[in-house]
Amino acid sequence: MGEQKRKEESKSEFIFGKKNYKFLFIGLAFIVIGFILMSGGGSDDPNVFDESIYSWRRIRLAPTLVLIGFGIQVYAILLNPNKESKK
Repeated sequence: MGEQKRKEESKSEFIFGKKNYKFLFIGLAFIVIGFILMSGGGSDDPNVFDESIYSWRRIRLAPTLVLIGFGIQVYAILLNPNKESKK
């Protein structure tokens, strides 16, 4: 009987709470937007050099968004969903 009760309790429990998943999806959105901004900038002709690969968007903005996204992911994983907020 003890084993059956343990199985029932484990089925109803998630590892993360609703707040954790919200932050996980926000972090994932930051990472996806960063990689989308980083893409492109190449030239169709290999003999022609395109300066747009050194744009501010690809060198500064996109990697910053990706790093912020990873930071949000770490925060979401470490966030304790069972902690009661002080009001």
